[in-house]
Amino acid sequence: MRDDASWDEDVRLAVFRAFAAHGRAPSAPELADAAGGSLAVAKQALHRLADAHHLVLDECEHVVLAHPFAAKSLGFSVMGSHTLWWGGCAWDSFAIPHLVDGEPEVLVATRCPGCGQPHALVVNRTEPPEGTQVAHFLVAAARMWDDVLHTCGNQRLFCCESCVDAWLAETGQAKGSVLDLVTLWRLARGWYEGRLERGYRRREPGSAAAYFAETGLTGPFWAAAAGV
Repeated sequence: MRDDASWDEDVRLAVFRAFAAHGRAPSAPELADAAGGSLAVAKQALHRLADAHHLVLDECEHVVLAHPFAAKSLGFSVMGSHTLWWGGCAWDSFAIPHLVDGEPEVLVATRCPGCGQPHALVVNRTEPPEGTQVAHFLVAAARMWDDVLHTCGNQRLFCCESCVDAWLAETGQAKGSVLDLVTLWRLARGWYEGRLERGYRRREPGSAAAYFAETGLTGPFWAAAAGV
């Protein structure tokens, strides 16, 4: 008899592979197929996966986030040669070409929250995109899962740091961490490695902090907690 962990992994793979291939969450029949024909078993697995921070469910038990993929707009569209995705945030949008084998280059489109300027960047696996834009991360690493939709909605691309400062002044929020495009690309490059494969394991705090440090992100903001 199969245990919960075995069903969880089958359902997890069904979710992530549907997003990767089609830019959407799996349908109810697809979820049921992954759980031996039982939608009830699939939904139980989804809740366990959400509790373990593999994905995010809404109040109707629909998958809304399966990093780096999103089921709704959080400020980024990511267009490949064959698939169009919603990117969960700046970090996730830059990660998609590194994760999806058949899409080595994508067009990431967004608007600056500070001034509304549209931005479109070609992101690939080979080298960081050129540009003077910056990413601003509002929520520190240790608190990212407190309200992950809020966190992702506030990992955005701005024209420059002055646009970040203007947006913070307008919204009354404290400054977080500002990354140039090279650092953002390095952060995204290997963070989700193996997520589409069986047996994927999330990083523990120590390995997460070490990964951040390798990309040049250190200090209290990037001190990782369990579940990052």
